[in-house]
Amino acid sequence: MGHLGEDGDLGKGVSMNGNEESLERRVHTSSIEDAVKVLLTALGEDINREGIIKTPLRVAKALSEGTRGYVQSVKEIVEGALFPEAGLDHTEFAGDGGGVGGVVIVRDLEFYSYCESCMLPFYFKCHVGYVPSAQRVLGLSKLSRVTNVFAKRLQEPQRLANEVCSALHEGIQPTGVAVVLQCKHIPFPDMESYSLGSNHKGVVGILVSSGSGVFENKDANLWADFFGLLNFRGIDKDKILDKGSMDDQCWCPSLSSKVSSENEELNPAMLTAVASILKSLGEDPTRKELEGTPARYTKWLMNFKCNSIERALNCWLGIRTNGALNTNEGLGFDEKLQSELNLPFLSQCEHHLLPFHGVVHIGYFVSKGFHPIEKSLLQSIVHFYGIKLQVQERVTKQIAETISPLIGGTVIVVVEASHTCMISRGIEKFGSNTATIAAFGRFSTDLAARAVFLNTIPKATYI
Repeated sequence: MGHLGEDGDLGKGVSMNGNEESLERRVHTSSIEDAVKVLLTALGEDINREGIIKTPLRVAKALSEGTRGYVQSVKEIVEGALFPEAGLDHTEFAGDGGGVGGVVIVRDLEFYSYCESCMLPFYFKCHVGYVPSAQRVLGLSKLSRVTNVFAKRLQEPQRLANEVCSALHEGIQPTGVAVVLQCKHIPFPDMESYSLGSNHKGVVGILVSSGSGVFENKDANLWADFFGLLNFRGIDKDKILDKGSMDDQCWCPSLSSKVSSENEELNPAMLTAVASILKSLGEDPTRKELEGTPARYTKWLMNFKCNSIERALNCWLGIRTNGALNTNEGLGFDEKLQSELNLPFLSQCEHHLLPFHGVVHIGYFVSKGFHPIEKSLLQSIVHFYGIKLQVQERVTKQIAETISPLIGGTVIVVVEASHTCMISRGIEKFGSNTATIAAFGRFSTDLAARAVFLNTIPKATYI
């Protein structure tokens, strides 16, 4: 399917009556459900398990909702929201008034989109402005609605900025349009080495922009106004990539990610299933930018079926716990609270097949004469339980249950995570953070000990 605005036709899209649209949506949803069942089965999951049985339907609904921009019309949004407004009278005043009074900017519009390289959601803030002309202005909310049309498609940042800019310029016919996007993509750690405590790479960020008319030249004076009004948003214009110069590999981490050597042979049924999903969403799987997407998304899923991690974890538990850790014996007044904070983790929600990621905080007591657990072992335990189809409550409990016998039964685990399902479906709640806690032994009854540990956790440790 083509992209709205790329050929100058703002009205391009699917137009059908309610019954036809409902039927087509059911057919597409059913096709996606069937494909998701293939993916789950290939991962070794029981598709009739209670936590999984409705996952195909939930995934189908999430993907359909997240790509609804393919069937929306920009023209209808813009045409109903153009209002007459007199500009500056150049016979009385000197200055650049455009249609009304210079550049109009709407800042900090928050959206998500699906990355076309890996099919995972990415988050972005959009700052969009235009200089009115012909004595007409656009209702401000429509700047957000137009942006959302293009966000709800498989995208990459520069094309997204260009499409929003082109559609607004054609629809409003202003003196010029400016768009700046602050995009963030989740990391793709090397799953095998990451389990043994290798350096964690955080969220990947990129700044892109697009301009038309008086904003087409990056050195134009009006860009100075635009960036001046964004300056206190922490945006450095020198870090914005030039239009058309972005290398895909500096954006989507899937293009350079690794998977376990056991998973190099990709399941053909999984590749076919992902291609079927793309087609059901209205995309062309043979489009140049999507040719490698089925393989990359399959590799992403296969990271959560990495048996070598379990062997590595068992090996570490056997070697590192041989007489070196705490036991219940000897606990007394000389015990000391030990905290290991901000251990990063990445997991996959079994309800929507969407990632959630964050940090884990672990607290336990160490008696005199015993050594704390090595951080690398704790990171391995955290990672082992993360690389499965999971829910946050379960992974918190599993981490605590594994550590508890190593240190005499008393442990507290706090997990803070951001869930992409919170921004890519339903309420679309940006910036939300979910915290869960599991407390065993003394921490389950000693409120003072719990409070001491919780007070060691830095404020706003994860965003």
